[in-house]
Amino acid sequence: MRDFLRRRAESKAGHGPTGLSLLPWLLMGLGALSHLISGEAANPWVGGLGLLTFNTLYIWVVMRAFVPAARDTALTWWLLGTLLALTFALAIVYGREWLLLFPLDGLTVGAVVRGGRMLRLTAFPLVAGVAVVTIWRDGWDSFGIVYGTFISTMVTAAILALSETVQELRATREELARTAVEKERLRFSRDLHDLLGHTLSVIVVKAEAARRLAPRDLDAALAQVGDIETVGRQALTEIREAVTGYRETSLATELDRARDVLTSAGIEPVVRQSGPPLEPRTAALLSWVVRESATNAVRHSGATRCEIEVGGSAERVRLTVTDDGRGTGSGTPGSGLLGLRERVAAAGGTLEAGPGPRGGFRVTAELPVEEAGAADGVLGRAAEANDC
Repeated sequence: MRDFLRRRAESKAGHGPTGLSLLPWLLMGLGALSHLISGEAANPWVGGLGLLTFNTLYIWVVMRAFVPAARDTALTWWLLGTLLALTFALAIVYGREWLLLFPLDGLTVGAVVRGGRMLRLTAFPLVAGVAVVTIWRDGWDSFGIVYGTFISTMVTAAILALSETVQELRATREELARTAVEKERLRFSRDLHDLLGHTLSVIVVKAEAARRLAPRDLDAALAQVGDIETVGRQALTEIREAVTGYRETSLATELDRARDVLTSAGIEPVVRQSGPPLEPRTAALLSWVVRESATNAVRHSGATRCEIEVGGSAERVRLTVTDDGRGTGSGTPGSGLLGLRERVAAAGGTLEAGPGPRGGFRVTAELPVEEAGAADGVLGRAAEANDC
């Protein structure tokens, strides 16, 4: 994952350091060029060819050091080793101004290695070798070149490693922001599915009841119409809460709603509740299961009886919704149950849905009470992650 973020950050960052930022340092080689032009150097053609080869290798290594896919390859290390060997050969033969090529070697080592144990294994032998050659060729007066080589190696490695870390952090922040947005979209789509699916089912059931009752009992039909208005207003409130991400549901309220919608659909509701009081977020998560299960029973099951049982202990709570109908129709849980399964799993629980032991359809949800707080992020709080 770290390598992926590094490659992503470096491929997108147009404002970070590049290989071009190290090319101006080649001006330090003008001293060696001046030594050749002055005619003081022995075998000037050999020295000129060596200097040209040095510049070529330096540019090649530096440019590859800023390409993540090429930096750690064998070719880059072979080129770096060749560059170092050539520099030592030229410094030993010519000395003087040619010793200024050593700090350039430090730049290439820092750009390629950048940190860790490998930097120590590379930098310290390099500095030690530079010290031996420099003091042997030019005495202690050139010790500044040794120091310059050490500083150029360490500072380059530190700056580039810090830049790489900053780019990784930027890429990580962008990835977290994108993940938060995706979670919020998922939360919103799930809430709308659960809210609208249930609400529209209730409206349809009560509208059918009002149509059946109107010819023979106008008051009862008007009561159903009033219920439709109430459900519609409640749905508007819940949708607003879902949009803001602060919707919490009550298990007791959802059980009452389930009784009402099941009764209106001609399904006998049987509700049993036992065990210790539930933590609010556990109850809220179970209320989603009750709502989805009751909606599925009304829309798909064709059942005449639906049992809802809530029970458990101080450690675990169990909700079972069983009807005597024909199931979901396809035999495969729909998107609502699949979404609920993910929510329950995120809270540390399990949700199973399928045919009951005596026919019909059964939904069973179990949650660990002590981990109920984990349901917070799954119950519509993903919007808060955008502020992190």
